[in-house]
Amino acid sequence: KLQAEFGKRDISSFTQDDILSFLSRMTVGNKQNTKRNRFTTLSAFFNFIINTLDPGLQNPCEAPILQKMFKRSQIIQWNILEKDIVDEIIFRTTNPRNRIMLELMSRAGMRISEVLKLTPNDTDGRKLTLKHSKSGRDKELVYIPQRLSNRLEDYIQMKGLGNNERIFPITYGTARDMVRKAGKIVNVLLRPHDLRRFAATYASRSGTPIEIVSKVILRHANLSTTQRYLGRVSDIEAMRWIENLYG
Repeated sequence: KLQAEFGKRDISSFTQDDILSFLSRMTVGNKQNTKRNRFTTLSAFFNFIINTLDPGLQNPCEAPILQKMFKRSQIIQWNILEKDIVDEIIFRTTNPRNRIMLELMSRAGMRISEVLKLTPNDTDGRKLTLKHSKSGRDKELVYIPQRLSNRLEDYIQMKGLGNNERIFPITYGTARDMVRKAGKIVNVLLRPHDLRRFAATYASRSGTPIEIVSKVILRHANLSTTQRYLGRVSDIEAMRWIENLYG
């Protein structure tokens, strides 16, 4: 792409403005880590030229402003909810629809967008099929506990839903507000993705192999993505584990 953009231009004439303009166009709409990776690749190219052909060449990517603009995004360590808090939220949610939605997120690690797309045709006992998933795959499978499966089946029958009707025909905004209100029951600022993170972290802390957490619960393509979901250990959790080990 660099050659297509600048043709046979002398490589020593490249400036930081040229690099900034080029990368800005090539990475528009990309996430920060993707932008950083492309910047790193371009910088490595210039370093290769310097090391093999022209030791006197200045790498235009080494400009401080570029290093700052294309730095790797900081990995956020989220605060993870305690199990008793999540259990209380679910137990005190009396609306059947809302409770099932909360459980699908917190027990099965589903994204709220995935929950909202579910139809009876996607359910098969303890196995749910997600079509056109975020990963780009044609379909993904979600596995849920038997008790949750029973509640979901009873709810579908109670509503008399057709095979291709949405089980939860509400908007994303309405669903997000429902989650927020559920958190207020126990004075917690709750967001939909907090429940997905809880599902992963609780499974991991309970001894579930990281491969199962990653591939089955979160359905991530690689383990490094999963690691970002496993939030920092709280003081309460640390003391509980030490007590379990040596108390």
